Amino acid sequence: MANTTVGPDEATRLRNKVVDELCADGTISSPEIEAVMRKLPRHEFTPGAPLDKAYDTYAAVITKTDEQGVQLSSVSAPQIQAMMLEQAQVRPGMRVLEIGSGGLNAAYLAELVGGDGEVVTVDIDPVVTDRARRLLNEHGYGRVRVVTADAAEPIPDLGDVDVVMVTAGAWDISPAWTAQLRQGGRLVVPLRMRGLTRSVAFIQVAGERGTHLESESARICGFVPMQGSTAHREELLLVNGTPEIGLRFDDGLPADPHRLDNAVTTPRHELWTGVTIGLQELLDTLQMALAISLPGFCTMAVDEDLDTGLVAPTNRRFALAAVEDDTFAYLVTRRTEDNKHVEYGVHALGPNAERFADTFADVLRDWKAHRRGGPSPLIRVHPADTPDDRITADRVIDKVHSRISLSWPSA
Repeated sequence: MANTTVGPDEATRLRNKVVDELCADGTISSPEIEAVMRKLPRHEFTPGAPLDKAYDTYAAVITKTDEQGVQLSSVSAPQIQAMMLEQAQVRPGMRVLEIGSGGLNAAYLAELVGGDGEVVTVDIDPVVTDRARRLLNEHGYGRVRVVTADAAEPIPDLGDVDVVMVTAGAWDISPAWTAQLRQGGRLVVPLRMRGLTRSVAFIQVAGERGTHLESESARICGFVPMQGSTAHREELLLVNGTPEIGLRFDDGLPADPHRLDNAVTTPRHELWTGVTIGLQELLDTLQMALAISLPGFCTMAVDEDLDTGLVAPTNRRFALAAVEDDTFAYLVTRRTEDNKHVEYGVHALGPNAERFADTFADVLRDWKAHRRGGPSPLIRVHPADTPDDRITADRVIDKVHSRISLSWPSA
């Protein structure tokens, strides 16, 4: 099956080019994953997509949107698929549960577990599962079990699995996922924490404080959000009561959001921190440092059609921000004179703008001194009823089904 007039040799060339790039940048490190990504014809699992889009190393192929254009389903970028497969460490003979179907990733998993293993792929959308079933059958993967269900609930007749791989953005960890996971099993999930999403490879461990999940790795990623009973939307706070400036909070609005009503009536305070980074430097630990250290952490976006210049973020669509009582601040950057680095700055508005900008800047300077280039925070997932005295962390995020703790490793 081919969805383009370009010959199969061209598809093979593009597929090998993608895998070569992922091996070169370190995303692929195991020969098994390299082999399956060279073998499977990705373009045949993305019907309707032009060949160059199907084989874009770092871009997903959107397969379904709603009436408002919100993305509901996609085939993840090759880079994301390879990254998560490496995190999952799937071996021959394993039993794997995939949550979020598309067909291609389930085929990769089926190759990795081999004839003695088992793959079950689940999606809440029957259109998605029908497409996945058809594509898997057409390519010889009829042994993969495809289930239409809300995967936040236990899957009937599943039994224990070695790996749970979630391929949709999750705000919470469903108890069903851990209940179906063998002791010592692995959960790989794009987990959203304070508005930041990381693909986290968790190991289920038992200790003196009970069974919990503990992160082994965490990588920056982006995913179509989870649907069903565990779906969760960020809450939007419109500063000054207009859609011009929107602050998005992932874990609830400030206690008294109206305290910000007059923040934009004060002059904007601007502070440059002297903290600089290279243009290609990863920002994962910087983002997490702000999310952990600033209680009112959020993200800010500006409606370009309504923009009056009250704020001046570097990127109007997404800026890291925070709120403290009647004042808010956000992160900005500017190129350095050598044009090889950027410097971080802080803009703040509100009665306490100068003080809050200093607080924000202190977090950046602390990151530069102690966290830059170091490991990501250790992420643990505890049951929702775990008491405070059984959790030691720099930040605890309370969800519906779990308590997620973030802790910086010791220096």
